[in-house]
Parts: sequence; C-alpha cells; structure tokens
Amino acid sequence: MSIKTKSILLIILLLLIDQASKIYIKLNFALGDEVEVFPWFKILFIENNGMAFGMELVGKLFLTLFRITAVVFLSYFISKLIRQNARQGYILAISMLTAGAAGNIIDSVFYGVIFNESTPYQVATLFPEGGGYASLFYGKVVDMLYFPLITNAGGETVFFRYIFNVADSCVTVSVFIILLFFRKDLNHSLESKKTPETSHEEKE
Repeated sequence: MSIKTKSILLIILLLLIDQASKIYIKLNFALGDEVEVFPWFKILFIENNGMAFGMELVGKLFLTLFRITAVVFLSYFISKLIRQNARQGYILAISMLTAGAAGNIIDSVFYGVIFNESTPYQVATLFPEGGGYASLFYGKVVDMLYFPLITNAGGETVFFRYIFNVADSCVTVSVFIILLFFRKDLNHSLESKKTPETSHEEKE
C-alpha cells in the first residue's frame, strides 16, 4: 500500500471516528448529560464556539475560515512530503494533524444547519422540520471527553478540567509525535522552502 493511500485512509478513519462519536452524543445526550465510564474518565456533553478544548479567542467565522485554510495548506504539504519521499511516520503524523483540523470544521460548517439546538432539556434531532439552530459556518463544536484525573475533597476537578473531542485529540497527539520523533524532519521541511532560483544562485 502506498503512503498516499495510507495517508488518505488514516484521515478518513479518524474523521469517521470523530464524527460518529459527535453525532451519537448529539442525538442521544441532552446538553450537560454525563456518563461515568471510570472515576477518572467521563462522557460529558458540552458545545463550544471556539478553538480546541473550548477556548474562545477569536470570532466564529474567522476561526472556521482559518481552519479551512489550514486544512488546504496541510493537504498540499502532505502531497509535497510524499513527492519528496519523506519518512512515512512523519507523513502520517501530519495526516493525523490534518484530520484533527478537519474534524471540527465539519461541526462549525454544517451542524448548525442539520441539527436543532441541544439544551439541558432537549436532545437534538437530525434534519429537524423547523430547520437548524444556526446558519452555515456558525455551528457549535461538540465535545464530550472528560478526564478529571485529580479532584479535591469536595469533588471539584483540580486536573484535568478541559473537555474535548477526538479531533482535538488528533491535533494534540500529532503535535507531540512530531516534536518528539520528527523534529528534524519538521526543521528540514521548513528549511526546504527556498525557491529554486535561490538554490541555483547559491550553487553558482
């Protein structure tokens, strides 16, 4: 199997896992519903308008357009790495990063149109008769993975408070993999952005 095929399959697989988990939560959980899997791991349904782990730093439309631009760039970057015969592990790590960036785009672009609003008293439905809860590009991102690893005597979470999703995990894990195992590959990729004209002049 070629690395191009592996890259495409990895992105598709991660996107399917991400979207399947989000759609299941959206159609079966009211906002704020919680299921304890282990004392240190819970499924807790929330939604957010912002970046990974619920952070909100910039406007919604700008963030969505930025994500789309990032995915287009990463897709081009992957194809360039394949042409340069870069290491497979590095290409797959970038593919995981691409899948993570793309996962939350789907929520932002389409969920407001295809779902009605989730509330603490109402489970959302798919393609509601009255239309969705927001216009295109203004959907909320579904989060559900919660790891309250350390709690105090009162039961309040001390660490880890963030609630996230599979797409966020892909971004975080891929960045750690790249920094731990493929830092030289990343540096080489950044250094290789010299234009052919510049390289030719240096040889002369």
